[in-house]
Amino acid sequence: MATKTVEEFWATGRRKEASARVCLRPGSGKVEVNGRPLDAYFATDVLRNYVTQPFQITGLADKFDVVANIAGGGSVGQTFALRHSIARALLLAQPELRPTLKAAGLLTRDARVKERKKYGQPGARKRFQFSKR
Repeated sequence: MATKTVEEFWATGRRKEASARVCLRPGSGKVEVNGRPLDAYFATDVLRNYVTQPFQITGLADKFDVVANIAGGGSVGQTFALRHSIARALLLAQPELRPTLKAAGLLTRDARVKERKKYGQPGARKRFQFSKR
């Protein structure tokens, strides 16, 4: 019995509280997120376009299938985490794409996270009202 070897490229992307693990394998361009198709998981076209941006820039939209698991964060954070992980997986699959992906800013992890609340204040930056008397 001959076994068929399929090359898989695994990568992780993060944004805010969201974390996305991606398995990239040769295929026809299907994207599955948490067991659902991309159209069912992300409601708007804008979010779906962000997810497929690495494929559009590199011209590999119909060359790879994506199976992703996303946890944490909101819909926008999850979108950008997925985009980051897809870009990193593409880099593993084809290292010569690095200048293209880097120029588009897809390999940089957006390090902005929510600032913690400080004691004696109602929020991270907000202050209680000052009263002179």
